[in-house]
Amino acid sequence: MATVELRGVRKTFGDVQVVHGVDLAIADGEFVVLVGPSGCGKSTILRMVAGLEEASDGQIVVDGAVVNERDPKDRDVAMVFQDYALYPHMSVAENMGFSLRWRGVAKGEIARRVQQAAQVLDIAHLLDRRPRELSGGQRQRVAMGRAIVRDPKVFLFDEPLSNLDAKLRVQMRTEIKRLRDRLRATTIYVTHDQVEAMTLADRIVVMKGGLVQQLGTPEEIYDRPATTFVAAFMGAPAMNLLSGRVESGRALLPDGTTLALDRAAPDGPATIGIRPERLIWLPPGSAAPAAIEGPAAVVEPLGSETLVTLDLAGSDLHARVPARSVRRAGEPVRLALEAEDIHLFSTEGARL
Repeated sequence: MATVELRGVRKTFGDVQVVHGVDLAIADGEFVVLVGPSGCGKSTILRMVAGLEEASDGQIVVDGAVVNERDPKDRDVAMVFQDYALYPHMSVAENMGFSLRWRGVAKGEIARRVQQAAQVLDIAHLLDRRPRELSGGQRQRVAMGRAIVRDPKVFLFDEPLSNLDAKLRVQMRTEIKRLRDRLRATTIYVTHDQVEAMTLADRIVVMKGGLVQQLGTPEEIYDRPATTFVAAFMGAPAMNLLSGRVESGRALLPDGTTLALDRAAPDGPATIGIRPERLIWLPPGSAAPAAIEGPAAVVEPLGSETLVTLDLAGSDLHARVPARSVRRAGEPVRLALEAEDIHLFSTEGARL
């Protein structure tokens, strides 16, 4: 295992700069997830660490050594690709041991490492099969096994679950988490899926347009998003972001509803953030005072809960409420809200 540092790393393709001076320090054994929309530069960063792309500026440091000039094979990192990148004519065992054979490792040692990795990934019974005989999830396990047998200093994952269906993604996410807890290896994982980021990471790097928007633990990212972009990107359903105002210690919503704040904030225009799950449904007849109320504009039953949308003077407010508590549009909805669950952002998008 090893530390990884990015020091002012930039990447330019022609006249287009896709990574803008990223600084990042990853501790030994840490699992860091780079998350963001397509084109934000996260996969480019991973490829620069692997040596598959050359950094235009800055330093990439692995285990204390600058590796910018080293070939990929000399960086002691292993990468798991989105498309598995398995050799179709080789068996699972041959695919897993290929890099070791290429490095001249003895046959007995290769067999030992392959068998050990196969046991960890529960694919020992598949070692004689070809990739075409495997499911998508099994192919992904083989790709992970090929990385594990190398015993690298750093593991790199480039959107490894994006080609799998929803059910299999959940299963493989659980397997990766188990593997991570067992190996405790330094890992950089790239995804556009915020659920993967939240469930797997020790720390998350949220990126947009080649820039780091926020770096922190999953709890920090979710509970105190630094910008409206982070607030909207992390969470499903996304945080409600409403154009409003702050006046005399209260937040004013688009429909004129006022909410008490639990902290000082400058008066003036602001974006008011409320997570849908923080809105508390008040059943009919409840004597508790409502913070927000109005008829349901849209009702979406989700089985275990219902997503209801209110129209606040042209702005949608989404709330997660108990299943079957609201059944159809037009029904009255009363919602309570704790002051501590109100997020405030400037009109430019920075957290207040």
